[in-house]
Amino acid sequence: MRIATFNINGTNARLPRLLEWLAEARPDVACLQEIKTISENFPVETLREAGYHCLVHGQKGFNGVAILSREPATETQRGLPGDDADEQSRYLEAEIAGVRVATIYLPNGNPQPGPKFDYKLAWMARLRAHAAGLLGRGQAVVLAGDYNVIPNDDDIWSPTAMADDALMQPESRAAYRALLWDGWTDALRAFHPVGGVWTFWDYQAGAWPKDHGFRIDHLLLSPLAADRLVEAGVDKAVRGQEKASDHVPVWVTLRD
Repeated sequence: MRIATFNINGTNARLPRLLEWLAEARPDVACLQEIKTISENFPVETLREAGYHCLVHGQKGFNGVAILSREPATETQRGLPGDDADEQSRYLEAEIAGVRVATIYLPNGNPQPGPKFDYKLAWMARLRAHAAGLLGRGQAVVLAGDYNVIPNDDDIWSPTAMADDALMQPESRAAYRALLWDGWTDALRAFHPVGGVWTFWDYQAGAWPKDHGFRIDHLLLSPLAADRLVEAGVDKAVRGQEKASDHVPVWVTLRD
């Protein structure tokens, strides 16, 4: 079973690239972030013709997440619990072929310090609390998405380049590490323990041709999912296409 995460950076703008990638990579599950559209305008019919069922938690103009799956999925959670006043569409969870899968678009947190950074840290605390409940279910769970956290210095081309960014602050990294200490496995890190693998290249300053990237797209696996882990990788070539997202797909393969 191949499960991928892909911050598409606008479904309407990237739909041709998304369809090309789905046809080539053929993931069983694709977790999308930043679809940037309301649920009613998501291209459900087009994706159904491509062989995928869709669950969508959209938002006008920004944010928004979706789960595409070859087999029908049963939605289990829409929106991250813990704050009834939070209206941002950043979390969607479903049961697919016996695996619990969540698509996550964690807040960026910039500028920091400030209310946006406070929201990021509060959101991460809520995620950890909800994830603990998922661990307690004793099943294979995959938390996939754009975490907007660069976990380690070797997860970026130059640690000094973004030292003041919310993605690299000690508080952001500590919250991410806390998830791992609870029992989640960073799948890509498991296959690339010395880092040097990027999932994002900015549109600015020639980041892509210079390979000035960093890793913020992660798939965290529960112990039962980690026991089934066969491989993990990044579809880097997708970033070099015309009108590409600034992120690339990241994926894991789980043994049946």
